[in-house]
Amino acid sequence: MKAAIIGGGVIGGGWAARFLLNGWDVAVFDPDAEAERKVTEVIANARRSLPGLYDRALPEEGSLRFCASLSDAVSAAAWVQESVPERLDLKQRVLSEIQAAIEPSAVIASSTSGFKPSELQAAAQRPEQILVCHPFNPVYLLPLVEVVPSDANTQELRERCTAILQQIGMKPLVVRREIDAHIADRLLEAVWREALWLVKDDVATTQEIDDAIRFGFGLRWAQMGLFETYRIAGGEGGMAHFMKQFGPALKWPWTKLMDVPELTDDLVARIAEQSDAQSGHHDLRRLERLRDDNLVAILRALKNNAWGAGETLATHEETLPDPAEAEAEDAITVERRVPYSWTDYNGHMNEAHYLEVFAQASDRFMALIGADADYIDKGSSYFTVESHLRHLDEVKAGEDLRVRTRVIGGDGRKLHLFHQMESENRRLAATGEHLLIHVDLKTRRSSTPGAEISENLLRYQRRHSTLGTLGGVGRFVGQRH
Repeated sequence: MKAAIIGGGVIGGGWAARFLLNGWDVAVFDPDAEAERKVTEVIANARRSLPGLYDRALPEEGSLRFCASLSDAVSAAAWVQESVPERLDLKQRVLSEIQAAIEPSAVIASSTSGFKPSELQAAAQRPEQILVCHPFNPVYLLPLVEVVPSDANTQELRERCTAILQQIGMKPLVVRREIDAHIADRLLEAVWREALWLVKDDVATTQEIDDAIRFGFGLRWAQMGLFETYRIAGGEGGMAHFMKQFGPALKWPWTKLMDVPELTDDLVARIAEQSDAQSGHHDLRRLERLRDDNLVAILRALKNNAWGAGETLATHEETLPDPAEAEAEDAITVERRVPYSWTDYNGHMNEAHYLEVFAQASDRFMALIGADADYIDKGSSYFTVESHLRHLDEVKAGEDLRVRTRVIGGDGRKLHLFHQMESENRRLAATGEHLLIHVDLKTRRSSTPGAEISENLLRYQRRHSTLGTLGGVGRFVGQRH
């Protein structure tokens, strides 16, 4: 599949990275002489951070091409993302050029943060082909995309659009009615207006306002949004109690919500000076990497609970190829990239995460032999009772890992596994030897696995016994030979 990105700024570059790293071929057009540099730098950041969200490998990366003309970029594209500057006349002209060079079946999506789709469609030859898909920066990490159709768009196009967005790991929020600035930016603009007044009136600096958000309600909003947060604040009485208690305050003369301060030269200079003092000492790319690392850690935490944006991640991860299914006989149980959040003060992967990867490998192998979630729900599982890890080489953030799992013994109630962790260039980075016991979850005592599990284990054991001896099996701590 091919995606064309028209406009290679921050948003266009983010779209290019999102599609590219999810296996799409990407063509980019932007007349800016610096566009290729800017887009490749954004993609480099995405390569560093996006794979760290997942415990499976992303699809093989697509091809990337920078084109000299718009028509070349959009030729044969299934999806075209327009991300040119926010001028309605410019967008309408570019959209017309796109339609002149593309098949009617392709999706044409605009990244506009403010214009309604009907405004974009006004000068179009095929208005039904164009709709709004407004993302959030960084596009390659944040899953939300506001999908805004008009009455001209067919239901088939809407469904195809949302299906493609889900396929590349995004959360399409279909806006039920056209409205200027859609949903999220209207909320952001309200906070932005209040923030501008707080600076103008010398109530707070840009640093203090950002601290109020990032140390307080911003953390709550990241996982529960606005209404769910307030529901909890209502205690056992829920939202009804909260509204009754705090609703009257909305009429108090606190807000200047509908009144915008004049952006005089003095106010702009004051905000710029405070912003420079706050973070001007950081290089832009360093700020982006700090942002990305923090987002990866937050999103991974949310993924563990399948909550909020983490639910979108977990759902997308289930669509990624399971290495155990792809190469079952060789029992490749893990293929993934090391997140930057896994590194320690030495700059390489912390030992706790070696064990985490081997635990994932054991879980995947259990699923391979039939001891999966359904099996556990029926009352049986394997418990790890002994582990021995050897750390043989450094593994750094951003490296790709692969784990091969061998069955050393699988008779009766015991399961003896040996994992080999390979880093880039197939270097043997670590081994993990684990003894597991089959357990009846009702009695919490060891038990004999079912016939299907035993037969599957025997098949793997026979297969793996023909692959030669393994260095390190049965070693104890400190043994060198």
